[in-house]
Amino acid sequence: MNEEYATSAVPAATGILILELVLLVIIVIGLWKLFSKAGKPGWASIVPIYNTIVMIDIAGKPLWWILLLFIPVVNIVVSILITIGIAKNFGRGTGTVLGLIFLPIIFMLILGFGSAEYKRIEE
Repeated sequence: MNEEYATSAVPAATGILILELVLLVIIVIGLWKLFSKAGKPGWASIVPIYNTIVMIDIAGKPLWWILLLFIPVVNIVVSILITIGIAKNFGRGTGTVLGLIFLPIIFMLILGFGSAEYKRIEE
């Protein structure tokens, strides 16, 4: 086996790992600020499953919806409805919903650090 090929993958893998870590930090920062703005604890953004429960609460949806997220295909619809609820409660419209669906990292930062204010709308 040619050792040249085996060692050339190490720098590429290291670069990918660094990129993933940077993206993870950006996601946590955006969610932390978004949660804080909604009156929730920012640390919840780093706790798996609990951060989803907090997102459901921010969206104003019933907490039992977390169970729907475990059902294939249904979870896509429920995720979109949660995203719509989050955008609505931050006083934003369709553009923000589409942004949260297709570019979530950027739009979480926009909601968290932007001028949008959280006001829970009961349905």
